[in-house]
Amino acid sequence: MKSATARHLLVDSEELCLQLKEKISNGEKFEDIAKEYSSCPSGSNGGDLGTFFQGQMVPEFDAVVFNEAINVVHGPVKTDFGFHLLETTSRRD
Repeated sequence: MKSATARHLLVDSEELCLQLKEKISNGEKFEDIAKEYSSCPSGSNGGDLGTFFQGQMVPEFDAVVFNEAINVVHGPVKTDFGFHLLETTSRRD
């Protein structure tokens, strides 16, 4: 079964999500942005979600984590929870 490690941040608006992605692109640390802005409890850990298996997260999340490039910030990704920035840090088949 496929597994991955990833980090993310969750905010209420696409606009804020895009602004935060730009901050990260300009050199600010993902984990610092997650700690400051993310509404998910994982934000206090810099957005770290640890290891999880395909199918444990919502489909929109899995689509990015298990298919897109590793160590690249992706998003905004819209789910029922809000807007995410996602970064897969490792993946195993």
